[in-house]
Amino acid sequence: MTNINLSLNSQVPDPSWKNLYKIGAVASLVAALVFRRNLGAAEIPLFTGISPPGNADGWFTLLYNNPLLGLTLLNFFDIANYALVGIMFLAVFIALRKTNKTCTIVALTLSLFGAVTYIVSNSALPMFSLSNQYSVATTETQKSTSIAAGQAVLVMGYNPSALYQSAGFYISLLFVALAGMLMSAVMLQSLIFGKATAYVGLIANALDLIYLIGLVLVPAASVYLLGVSCIATAGLLLMIWHLMIGIKL
Repeated sequence: MTNINLSLNSQVPDPSWKNLYKIGAVASLVAALVFRRNLGAAEIPLFTGISPPGNADGWFTLLYNNPLLGLTLLNFFDIANYALVGIMFLAVFIALRKTNKTCTIVALTLSLFGAVTYIVSNSALPMFSLSNQYSVATTETQKSTSIAAGQAVLVMGYNPSALYQSAGFYISLLFVALAGMLMSAVMLQSLIFGKATAYVGLIANALDLIYLIGLVLVPAASVYLLGVSCIATAGLLLMIWHLMIGIKL
């Protein structure tokens, strides 16, 4: 009888955390509807024909003339997306921790590491700061120093015009995808979110992992096709997954 009660308790979210569930619901819905497929480096060139600059000098000019467009192309708004997803994972952890405490703790830890890694490695704000320094520079030496620093930021951070991105970008994607896989697997063991939510999460996050594995295996000429086939589909499914989680929360 005790085992049955423990099993039933694991299927019922702790009501004392209802405010966190609400916050997690709002975070997941906003992440899905506003930030999941934000107009960024992949979408703006597709719909407007505007391509990201290829060097620091070009980025500085764009950020000075049109800061919103420049920051968007540098995926500044993905910082908000990662933060919202981190809040969502925290709420899901609280709801599912009785089902499988170990897996949910690992998943939450991975998701938070992924969010922090992306935020730290994102190049939008450093490039914006350097563009301001470049715009007020009065000597060629000062301008050259700003350009050199900008090139270093693009190499170390996320550069939309590059074929392969920085390690920080891929590490953050890996951590969050693994966290999503683990949380989705725990969802299969619970009635709280339902099997449909679990399967959508498993497929979506598996596609992100397939993309990361494929980057190591496919030739450079096929990287774009790999991204279109995996990342685009994963983005749509992750949007659906976040919506489903938000509704359940």
